[in-house]
Amino acid sequence: MRRSLSLLSFAAFACCATVPAGAQTVLTTSSWVPPTHALTMAQKEWCDLVEKNAKGKIRCNHLPRAVAAPPGTFDAVKNGLADVSFTVHGYTPGRFVTTQMAEFPFLGDAAEPLSVAFNKVAMKHPAFVQEHQGVKVLAFFTHGPGIVFNTKRPVTKLEDLQGLKWRVGGGMVNEISKVLAMNVTLKPAPESYELLSGGVMDGTLFPAESIESFKIDKVIRHATTFPGGLYNTSFVFMMNQAKYDKLGPEEKKAVDAASGEVAARIIGRHWDKVDRRAYGLMQAHNVQVVKADAKFVADIKGKTSTLEQKWVQDAEAKGLKDAAKVLAEFRAEIAKQSK
Repeated sequence: MRRSLSLLSFAAFACCATVPAGAQTVLTTSSWVPPTHALTMAQKEWCDLVEKNAKGKIRCNHLPRAVAAPPGTFDAVKNGLADVSFTVHGYTPGRFVTTQMAEFPFLGDAAEPLSVAFNKVAMKHPAFVQEHQGVKVLAFFTHGPGIVFNTKRPVTKLEDLQGLKWRVGGGMVNEISKVLAMNVTLKPAPESYELLSGGVMDGTLFPAESIESFKIDKVIRHATTFPGGLYNTSFVFMMNQAKYDKLGPEEKKAVDAASGEVAARIIGRHWDKVDRRAYGLMQAHNVQVVKADAKFVADIKGKTSTLEQKWVQDAEAKGLKDAAKVLAEFRAEIAKQSK
């Protein structure tokens, strides 16, 4: 009898020992870029920070493949196919207007200050978040300065941009390309290698990082850089709204503490690191890199100046008050963060 009681006691102890003290919340994350891409790594770092903040009561389940193609990611998170992911606003043309503020030419030379400034200003003005109904915005961010890459010839003046076939991601970069009379096709970034290596496209507009992430470093032959970038791309880092709403107060606190400016810095820092490394790859593969001269920059400014005026009108129609003032505030914040 005593032996039976001992066995029962041990079994009860073993059972209880395997049950966590509190239920653990699992956040399913999805990434449509490679596992080693700066965005995937940044998302994992965010998850680690959330888990630490929550003292282990939250963990992430990183899916081995994306739950949707890049243009469908916003709706995939909105509909609960994944709890956490990110997307490019321009991948769904016409859906997001206010966020195009972060995509104009010559804004800044690094992803971290740009992302922090973008998130800081966008979170102050409700119209930005209101365009994201159905998801919880964790952070707004951008990549590094946009560069012109191609397989054919040096690009040193406006005319060199014409006569070639270009892949772009959509959004303001598409509008910039149009006013520069470029022949562009909207395609997600992961399709770039196939498009360029097969000759379907002659070039692409990307930050430096992307030549490594999408394995085009051995395909491209020419790159043109611009002070502050020819363009930028706005992204949103997001969570399914219903999932966030179900979190307890302490769990929400853990997520919030890792989001906003903290998340924007994490993502920007990862992006800048790979941007720097990419210039070494360009050199190793004999990519000819040229810097746009003052005339080239001035010509582009002359062609793209009307885009800001149009954005002001469109953003105000979407509910953003004093859009021109908000844009000026954004530029001032970039300068502040870049010091």
